[in-house]
Amino acid sequence: MAIKVDESKTWDEALNWLREHGFDLLEAPGTQSRVFLKKLGCSCAIEKNSADGVKIFAYPGYLVSGEISKLVNKGYQQFFKTSKTEIAATADHLKALHQFSEELKEALGLPSLYNESLGTTSTSYQYDRVVDRDKAEPERPKRPWEVAAVAVAPGKGKRA
Repeated sequence: MAIKVDESKTWDEALNWLREHGFDLLEAPGTQSRVFLKKLGCSCAIEKNSADGVKIFAYPGYLVSGEISKLVNKGYQQFFKTSKTEIAATADHLKALHQFSEELKEALGLPSLYNESLGTTSTSYQYDRVVDRDKAEPERPKRPWEVAAVAVAPGKGKRA
């Protein structure tokens, strides 16, 4: 029988752990109890919740032009995407992000899941054959074979 162990840390415990392990902490301007963390070229934001615990506000990502990026997997390559740009992710980028994420989980007392411990997981998967499959059927763009079927259907392809 599995036993659940509550290892969550308080706000002060988490901040002390992060400082001791080389994270740069920057208070978010104009907010109370929100901190940006930086290490290894990666960043995220955490905030204090109502029970003196810690919650992740902005999930970890590699810093690209000063902005926290999202990791996107396009099947053949992984990319870091921001609101302005997209760059290819190298092995060094992915190792840094993986290490940053694992240390963050340890600092906050969060569980380290098996699939995440094997390597870096992406925020989004955009394989070319499954793009827009998560949208409702009417919202999906028509595929070339669907457009061709509509063009042939009225006359059913027969000539008079």
